[in-house]
Amino acid sequence: TLTVEILSPEAALWRGPASALMARSSEGDFTILPQHTETVGDIVSSIVRVDTDEGVVAFAVHTGYFQVGPGDGEGVTLATVLAGVAERTTEIDVARAQVAKDAAEVQLAAASKGDQSDPTAQLVAYAALERAELRLRAAAK
Repeated sequence: TLTVEILSPEAALWRGPASALMARSSEGDFTILPQHTETVGDIVSSIVRVDTDEGVVAFAVHTGYFQVGPGDGEGVTLATVLAGVAERTTEIDVARAQVAKDAAEVQLAAASKGDQSDPTAQLVAYAALERAELRLRAAAK
């Protein structure tokens, strides 16, 4: 069997039995199934999905790591997602995410103006834009 847990520094967001965990690393999409080989890797900003008997549970994960190893009991595989920032897609405030996206676009435009472009401000604004867009994509699914 497979047990999945989704953790962030603020909270344990979800833990339970699953048939699969699907996410994206810097090397591409991957799926963790019961009896998966022990491994550790990164997770890039993406939607992380957990297949359960009750349906799919999804999270917007803004970078992190995953670890797969033995769980509690014989034949149990534990897949842990350690996310810097994560939220359940059903709990995303779409209006707030849209406001954040609009603000990030304004900041990116301001940081990219002609001779006064600021590469650091561009990176900060681009990261904020990426987070807002991921939240909006996740909430739409």
